[in-house]
Amino acid sequence: MAEVFFYHLTRSPLEQALPELLERVLARGWRALVRGADTNRLKWLDDRLWLWRDAAFLPHGLSGGAHDAGQPVLLTLDAENRNLADVLLLVDGAKTDPGEAGEFSRVCLMFDGNDAQAVEAARGEWKALTDAGIAAQYWAQEDGNWVKKAEKPAS
Repeated sequence: MAEVFFYHLTRSPLEQALPELLERVLARGWRALVRGADTNRLKWLDDRLWLWRDAAFLPHGLSGGAHDAGQPVLLTLDAENRNLADVLLLVDGAKTDPGEAGEFSRVCLMFDGNDAQAVEAARGEWKALTDAGIAAQYWAQEDGNWVKKAEKPAS
């Protein structure tokens, strides 16, 4: 059963926090599916991932190509898990449901703490997923580090 990690971005923008999280995912030998809500924004994130760091390489691609199944990180709008990802990362208001969340080892929901609507949407997702019995953790940025602020075990 999946566990859901909520990442409340307050100090770093998504384009900085996402690559850091993806590096951790890949270091575990996992594959990632990054689901967004807007095609242009995903293309923009794709560009940012290529330029992440001079000394780092994050292998990834945008969905819809011939090599989707082989991508360690696939950026998509779709619900289909074309690269057989272990981790689903939700950005820019993308959502999941308890049934889909259970298909992954981990689900990460990243949201902008400076956007009141994004915060409210994340609270709604927390309630829906934890009410369905899925374990969840809430992490917030403090002084450049991630600090666990809340945890709810699976029920």
